Amino acid sequence: MFFERPDSGELAVLVHLELPRHAGTHDPREFEELVLSAGGDPAEMLSGQRSAPHAKYFVGTGKLEELEALVRELDAELVIFNHDLSPSQERNLEKVLECRVLDRTGLILDIFAQRARTHEGKLQVELAQLEHMSTRLVRGWTHLERQKGGIGLRGPGETQLETDRRLLRARIKTISKRLEKVRRQREQGRRARSRADISTVSLVGYTNAGKSTLFNAITGASVYAEDQLFATLDPTMRRIGLPDVGPVILADTVGFISNLPHRLVESFRATLEEAASADLLLHIIDAAADERLRNIEQVGLVLEEIGAHEIPQLLIYNKIDLMGDMSPRIDRDDQGRPVAVWLSAQRLAENGAGLDLLFEALAELLTDDIFHETIRLHASMGSLRARLYRQNAVLNEGYGNDGTCDLEIRLPKVDLMRMLSAEDVALDKLLTGPVSDIQQLAI
Repeated sequence: MFFERPDSGELAVLVHLELPRHAGTHDPREFEELVLSAGGDPAEMLSGQRSAPHAKYFVGTGKLEELEALVRELDAELVIFNHDLSPSQERNLEKVLECRVLDRTGLILDIFAQRARTHEGKLQVELAQLEHMSTRLVRGWTHLERQKGGIGLRGPGETQLETDRRLLRARIKTISKRLEKVRRQREQGRRARSRADISTVSLVGYTNAGKSTLFNAITGASVYAEDQLFATLDPTMRRIGLPDVGPVILADTVGFISNLPHRLVESFRATLEEAASADLLLHIIDAAADERLRNIEQVGLVLEEIGAHEIPQLLIYNKIDLMGDMSPRIDRDDQGRPVAVWLSAQRLAENGAGLDLLFEALAELLTDDIFHETIRLHASMGSLRARLYRQNAVLNEGYGNDGTCDLEIRLPKVDLMRMLSAEDVALDKLLTGPVSDIQQLAI
């Protein structure tokens, strides 16, 4: 019911009002991209300005007459508002315009319905659609009165509207239970990764910033990636190996947008919890976008809403290939910690440009305590030496005349302490300083 869409685009008239004192004003260019992403055919955009929305029609009566004439002239099938409309405003507009009227939330829900591929994604979209629809049912059933008596006509005493609302509530309850089960399963997976000491890195960012392209370039996955809004809806997770860190789980998440409808945030909470429980967030930013700063701010607002605003972030300024002759680089703070990486996911996918810088920054942020020292092993410690080699932790090795060997090693200190505990060796016994007459061997 909720996932059948026409093959061809629908001719639509777009409506955008500037509301200086109203919080519901959105970018008209982004609005047009949303309509195109939904498969619509924007015929014309009607713009205007008001100090506040009209209570009955959202637009004023003069602008409504202009809109009505435009719909008839273009024979438009749909009118889409770049604002959130109340159910009564939608009903009143449809009576006057004699065509379907859709608001911004309904448009985004339609895009999500088209993008959902997994069972979980479809459940989340259907839940958001049902909750949105529950306040708008009256439009289709105003012609049906309470059921009458008589042979074959006696019923439960409900209007069709009341019956549909009851069925909707039952369906919403069923979906909510299923999503709660999904949430518990995801939580079990997160606990298992925590016990295995595997870090999770989640990609977040404004929609169409290039998250999926970067995800595919890093992991070799084939996640759907297109130059359109909300190309990715279903979360995808892959395991990668990082130098000095070991295995890491990388998660691709749904893109954010300005004033993301609250129903979507609630419905997708099971998915967004992957970002809220991550050890590090990679905030992907379209570096070439004019509204870059605004997009960063909007992502921050959504992260705050899902409780992920305090998780450490690494900013990834993507699409530097659109900014002229610019090379990948790392920006660091006063303490030398990475705060941003500039790269092009497209170039990274083609020739790996910038991947070493990205991995370097990730390793530094995920391993606060790296042990990089020279230790001395006696001849009886061959088992420990083998462990260090299996961990790829040995950088250089040298031997003394007394049979000892010095190893320059680099690895997370927690991993070293785990090895020493297994071998029953104390670290201070190994840190004896350089020996004389050592022959250095490059590894």
